[in-house]
Amino acid sequence: MANLYLTEQGSVLKKTGDRIIVQKEGEVLLDVPCNKIEAVLIFGNVQFTTQAVHELFEHGIEMAILTRTGRLIGQLTSPMTKNIDLRVQQFKKHEDEAFKLDFSKSVVQGKITNSLQILRSFGYNHPEIGLKEEINGLEKAALEVPKIANGESLNGVEGNAARIYFNGFRKMILGEFGFTGRKKYPAPDPVNGLLSLGYTMVFNEISSLLDGLGFDPYLGYYHKIDYGRASLASDLLEEFRAPVSDRLTLKLINNRVLKQEDFYKNPKGEGVYLTREALKRYFAEYEDFTNNEFLHPETKEKTTLRKCFRIQIENLASFVKGDKGYHPFFLEI
Repeated sequence: MANLYLTEQGSVLKKTGDRIIVQKEGEVLLDVPCNKIEAVLIFGNVQFTTQAVHELFEHGIEMAILTRTGRLIGQLTSPMTKNIDLRVQQFKKHEDEAFKLDFSKSVVQGKITNSLQILRSFGYNHPEIGLKEEINGLEKAALEVPKIANGESLNGVEGNAARIYFNGFRKMILGEFGFTGRKKYPAPDPVNGLLSLGYTMVFNEISSLLDGLGFDPYLGYYHKIDYGRASLASDLLEEFRAPVSDRLTLKLINNRVLKQEDFYKNPKGEGVYLTREALKRYFAEYEDFTNNEFLHPETKEKTTLRKCFRIQIENLASFVKGDKGYHPFFLEI
């Protein structure tokens, strides 16, 4: 199944039978059965009927509401699952400082290791750009994580590793685009815009999956509780930032799938965004990227990045219930 991205401004999402259709000015733009849809993402001024929402919920399909430029505003989801035991355990573990530190170290270890893998792979193919200093820096950071004794020190190591990584990421941007460092809210350049969009896409998928399995996405372990933030989704996003969003951004920029003319500056404020047509191409590329099959690094079975989102959440559920330890997703390139 795939995500359904609705970007046509002024269109309306409706239902007919057990199918979902998208209409605009009397013309049917899309007609798809619900059993082919994983989630619906609505960008900007796209309307939907109550009947369509009912049909989606009956099929267990969640909806994400985003601005036209891709900023997540909220989600529509069916009532919480009946997995009350998991939520009880999740809340109990939030009072367990040793558990929280153990899990937090795992996700930071995953983030640093996956970032390191990208630098190594890119450096192997492009030795002329010189990534040795950044690779050495991340290798050192990865060795520090297991020794860390508290969350404050972990934040320090993670922050320093991110600074080192994005310095290397800057060198990996080839061609016409510039990148001086990671900046957000709003993204000041196309590269930061693509990174932010990719993180939002993964965050939304993880948040929906957490909710579907029975977790409360707002109660995290590495990220502190913050009003309106799905902190547990933010936790799990960390190990997928580099494997999904960063790699996809490099692919789109360096292979010239996206060019300068595919971006525009917000005429009413700050920020750089994809044009509507380029956004459609981005979604198609995102779908291909997350559904591309590869061998899972642990099970050696065929999988996809999208399946790995679910696998990691199921692993977290086992960890919370005390069945087994948590192992982050490690990218193999």
